[in-house]
Order: sequence, then structure tokens, then C-alpha cells
Amino acid sequence: MSDRVYSKTAGWQDMAAGGVIPQAGNAEEYATGGWRTFRPVRDDEKCIDCLQCWIYCPDNAIKVIDQKVSGIPYDLVHCKGCGVCAAICPVKCIEMKPETDFEDEN
Repeated sequence: MSDRVYSKTAGWQDMAAGGVIPQAGNAEEYATGGWRTFRPVRDDEKCIDCLQCWIYCPDNAIKVIDQKVSGIPYDLVHCKGCGVCAAICPVKCIEMKPETDFEDEN
């Protein structure tokens, strides 16, 4: 693995074969929310702040403040809408809604 650090203006010619980005924590730089077709919507009144959604989210799109997720919006820049959070929620307070329901907000 290379310790090479790419600048934000690096072109494809500057990248390693296969597009490998060797820096740790590089997923933070990828905005993957544009792939989403479903958006998680949490009912904060039902949420028990068990943090299961935070533990299982593969994209670190659920933020925690003071050991709570309720009242805190999702990181929609990174949420791909996979639905793991809704599937794992023990009180079913997360509903996956079609992204088209939010066209006026985008």
C-alpha cells in the first residue's frame, strides 16, 4: 500500500491503478448520497435511542450527539438509502420513503 497523498485537484493520470485511494478514512471524501432512491425518515417520538441504526449503518450516515440519534438529521451526503437502519430498528421508527417525495426539498 502506498503512502501517497492525492491533492483534491489530482487527475486520473495521477491516481494509482484501479483507482485505489490509499489514505485512511478516504470514504469521508466520497459523496454517495446521490445514488439514493429511498430516504430514511425517523419518527423521533418512537425512537428509543438504542443506537442500533448507528451501529449497523455501513456509511456512517447516522450522527450521534450525547448518545442520542433522535432529533439529529441523517447525513444525506453519505446515506445511500440501503435501508439497513430501518430493518434493524427494534421499534420500527424508521421508514424508507421514495426520494421523489422530497423533490421540492432538493
